[in-house]
Amino acid sequence: MKLFAGIALALFMTATVAYAAELDVKINARTASVTVQTAKGPVEIMRNQDPDATIDAKYAKTSRKCPPFCIQPMQVAPDVTTVGEIELLEFAKNGGKLIDGRTIEWHLDGTIPSAINMPYTEMASRLDEIGCTGSAGNWDCAKAEKVLLFCNGPWCGQSPMAIKAMLREGYPADKILYYRGGMQAWHTLGLTVVEGEM
Repeated sequence: MKLFAGIALALFMTATVAYAAELDVKINARTASVTVQTAKGPVEIMRNQDPDATIDAKYAKTSRKCPPFCIQPMQVAPDVTTVGEIELLEFAKNGGKLIDGRTIEWHLDGTIPSAINMPYTEMASRLDEIGCTGSAGNWDCAKAEKVLLFCNGPWCGQSPMAIKAMLREGYPADKILYYRGGMQAWHTLGLTVVEGEM
């Protein structure tokens, strides 16, 4: 059985590499697509190949009332690293934990493949899911996982609020990555979106 599974995987990977090489719209000059593991199995992240594709209307709006939809700083907090799409893809490809800090409705409507939902309103009470022990107000985060948070984009304060709650609870800043572009940039680049899970 293991031999059959190994052969099947090798054939799948060969076909995937050949297929990815044929893509007209690649992620960058060296990378056509990236495969990540999700709860439902592997998902290939690539850019939309339709030359007439446009951004989802939910992310096309340019003017949202501030507050609460205020432009977020590039660096959300000292020692928290802000990343772009290439760094996010590398992190996810290597099994890193992506956290969608948005409310459940936004998450269910569409998210980055492999992302788990930890809404910003619940972050301070759910740190045990990412390596801390204890409870809110008394966390020990010595064994905290490296995580990457995102929300709806540069105008969305949900993941920055989640990050600030994590830091306030003692989560190490150097274990947090922030994808400021969020779902707006993800959609703008035509990258794969999947339905979120509860």
